[in-house]
Amino acid sequence: MNQTPYILVLFYSRHGSVNEMAKHIARGVNKVNDIEVKIRQVPDVSDSTKVASPAIPEEGAPYCTLDELAECTGLAIGSPSYFGSMAAPLKHFIDQTSTLWLTGRLIDKPACGFTSASTMHGGQEQCIHSMMTPLLHHGMVWVGLPYRNKELINTATGGTPYGASHLANNTNETTLTEDEKALCEAQGKRIAEFALQLKK
Repeated sequence: MNQTPYILVLFYSRHGSVNEMAKHIARGVNKVNDIEVKIRQVPDVSDSTKVASPAIPEEGAPYCTLDELAECTGLAIGSPSYFGSMAAPLKHFIDQTSTLWLTGRLIDKPACGFTSASTMHGGQEQCIHSMMTPLLHHGMVWVGLPYRNKELINTATGGTPYGASHLANNTNETTLTEDEKALCEAQGKRIAEFALQLKK
């Protein structure tokens, strides 16, 4: 039995804004017929030997498995920007994907990235680059946001051609602007369309 193609929206969110972005990415995916969406998060990691997170999250999306990543038709990956790089929990998850690299499970599948930072120059674009790099090593095809999305020109907050972003006024700010929401949904729709085209 053939599985319905799906976009995996995979993220780490510490204060909630990346989680909110993931929901809008998923809404964009849902605008495209013949493809589904799975929203998954990664658990925290610890700097000691203690267990950092329970096996099942107390709230929000389920944790992602390597099988879910391997079987996706396309990937939207998100993280807060920490000093211009993805958060350690997401990097830790990606570092466990060498078996997928060895078997070529992600080759020619489209991927995109999204991020949030609490300052205008908090490294949003560089954070997206940090998520892009290992996915290019996996042979994935990066899908950005074209300027036909007028919100890229109009926005005074988040939004980049490399992928959707959110500018939080403070660390706990999770409310997206209308431009940020529109760009997230445009990105979700675009990755879904590319996934179906590349699957043919």
